[in-house]
Amino acid sequence: MSSVLDQRPARPVTEPHPAVPRRRTRVLALPEARWALAALVLFLTALPLDLLGAPAWLWGPLFAATYVTGGWEPGREGLKALKDKTLDVDLLMVVAALGAAAIGQVLDGALLIAIFATSGALEAVATARTADSVRGLLDLAPSTATRLLPDGAEETVATEGLRVGDTILVRPGERVGADGQVLDGASDVDQATITGEPLPVAKQAGDEVFAGTVNGTGALRVRVERAPADSVIARIVKMVEEASQTKAPTQLFIEKIEQRYSIGMVLATLAVFAVPLTFGDTLRSALLRAMTFMIVASPCAVVLSTMPPLLSAIANAGRHGVLAKSAVAMERLGQVDAVALDKTGTLTEGAPRVTDVRPLPGAGLDEDMLLALAAAAEHSSEHPLARAVVDAARERRLRLPEALDFTSTPGRGVSATIEGRTVEVGSPARLPAATGPA
Repeated sequence: MSSVLDQRPARPVTEPHPAVPRRRTRVLALPEARWALAALVLFLTALPLDLLGAPAWLWGPLFAATYVTGGWEPGREGLKALKDKTLDVDLLMVVAALGAAAIGQVLDGALLIAIFATSGALEAVATARTADSVRGLLDLAPSTATRLLPDGAEETVATEGLRVGDTILVRPGERVGADGQVLDGASDVDQATITGEPLPVAKQAGDEVFAGTVNGTGALRVRVERAPADSVIARIVKMVEEASQTKAPTQLFIEKIEQRYSIGMVLATLAVFAVPLTFGDTLRSALLRAMTFMIVASPCAVVLSTMPPLLSAIANAGRHGVLAKSAVAMERLGQVDAVALDKTGTLTEGAPRVTDVRPLPGAGLDEDMLLALAAAAEHSSEHPLARAVVDAARERRLRLPEALDFTSTPGRGVSATIEGRTVEVGSPARLPAATGPA
């Protein structure tokens, strides 16, 4: 609603607050995505040539390029892990693909490389989207604020430069630059991004405000109570970052058995290769059998199926305003059968609407007359409740009389002169006793 500091009629607005710029990482900006795309394009180009019986000199170099573009980075990471005496699944994948090529199954090896590279790219994209959600939360806080100097002058400073005890001026429509306490002024502040409350909250001297929330049409002087790095929004960002770095029970279990499984798989592959040879099998047949076993038994799919879905879920939840405490909580959410809400109206569209119009007995007004008077008084206000009253009158196609001398007091309501009578609209507990015709 309009502030008592500025009693000019406010123009109706269609959006409660300015849109927050959303940073989004481009997929091709990720090296994993670029290499995976190259490997996939090369593979899909070579595949029909091979299947249609084209000469090997046509599809052979394309498959070789698929091996290089899709397998060089996993191979490098696998060798790094091997230096630390760790058997990485990436290295097993590359070995299995090269083994397939060694026995003449070039297409199968290239397919394995393309699949694994694509899976790695999807995981990188999911991780980047999670980081985008964190940066989107940071965008809620403004980059600059208006600081008031002791002599009354104003200066524009970066919010990171604010210190506890500074006084800032928050003009109508601006985002609050820091967590603090209102020293002077009155306004309604949209703090849905912090508290989830669907309606603006009336703020006056002594009330607390949060960085990143949107001021209404009143001016506020705010004393900074927390450093920017310790603001509520900064702590929310930190929590989301920590959630993205946590590991769910399934991931921990996979990592725990991955090493043992990989070592066991290598030993089993060697046994599948060596045992038939000792009984007179040919080298090619034994190698083909061993490589087939390694490809089928590779834990690549299991490893790649754990974190990407969780990261995607955390990122998607963050984009929709839901903050996950950890990957553990996100995974357990999939096992939830019922949800208990401890507050009425927790789940809401955030758009209030008029459900009933009840004139007081003896007021001499019917429902349409009462609604028309209230809508006329509220017409110049931009408060969500005012918008709901005006919309209800429009739905009934009521004629709204002209309202004069409009004033609005945050947290109390509005008043206007309509057809010679003073009409006040607000909470019954906050409206003063009538002193004249109303």
